[in-house]
Amino acid sequence: MKQVVLKHALTDKPKAKDFELIDIDTPNCPDGGILAEILYISLDPYVGTRLRGQHMGEAAPTPGSGLIPGAIVAEVVESRSSKVHKGQFIHAMDGGWTERVALYDDQYQVIDPKAAPLDAYVGVLGMPGLTAWSGVTQLARIQEGETFLVDAASGPVGATAAQIAKVRGAARTIGIAGGPQKCKLAEETFGYDRCLDYKSEGWETELASAAPNGIDVHFENVGDKILGLAMQHLNLYGRVVLCGLAGHYHGGAPAMTSVGMIVGKRAQMMGLVVYDYYDRWDKFRAQIAPHVKSGKIAYVHDEVEGLAQAGGLMERLVSGKNVGKAVVKL
Repeated sequence: MKQVVLKHALTDKPKAKDFELIDIDTPNCPDGGILAEILYISLDPYVGTRLRGQHMGEAAPTPGSGLIPGAIVAEVVESRSSKVHKGQFIHAMDGGWTERVALYDDQYQVIDPKAAPLDAYVGVLGMPGLTAWSGVTQLARIQEGETFLVDAASGPVGATAAQIAKVRGAARTIGIAGGPQKCKLAEETFGYDRCLDYKSEGWETELASAAPNGIDVHFENVGDKILGLAMQHLNLYGRVVLCGLAGHYHGGAPAMTSVGMIVGKRAQMMGLVVYDYYDRWDKFRAQIAPHVKSGKIAYVHDEVEGLAQAGGLMERLVSGKNVGKAVVKL
């Protein structure tokens, strides 16, 4: 079977030329576990830093052989487990860029294709969705009538967070995204009341008119420049969820913020690491899957087909050129 590996150790953003497709032996089904054939692979921004060994102390994959990490949706082709049988479907964070994977029962969740489309479980009902749900409902605890701001607004975390905020009663959702195509997607597909294009001149001055009543919750995915602007418009006792720092993942100065402004705004700033919420997959999906199935919560994929295309899509993702959730379909 096929697997994608690194050609060499990385010191910069991954590019398509940094990956190669190799042949490996198909793994055996473990006692008490399963063998699954991968249908979809999630490509996520954190993988760009993980490939350099700079993500939360996790080692980089070994060039030439190491499995590149990635969440998956897969079909069980062999089971030696009482948890699931052949022909059922699973979601796992411990999948990777390969065709088949052997997993133990604590490494996956069984998913229901009748509750939502299978590809939804790699994004809006996968880790990006759990991240968004955790930040909006478990940390910020959005309230009816509040104004919600999020950057990287058309990405899978930002877009899902804004839609969950609306479902939970937010009066207004405002997005910040790069380019007219992404802002159009945010407003027309994800239902934002307004999306600001940070690539347009003078866009910062538009935030006041976009949020005439100030901001109650800001969901930060990018870095300190937008965070500083959001803080200027944050209402007293507002909440900030620090989810990601995509603008700082691949070099440059570390993210900084004004402690004085936090004090002056009496703000709550909360760090979000999705790993803390892995025990809430079932609760999250029970709440969100019906809205995905009904279309109330929408999702868009930037999808390629085949493992050979994964490296090119990863290059687009870390350069911010993808439109929608980056997904490899096998």
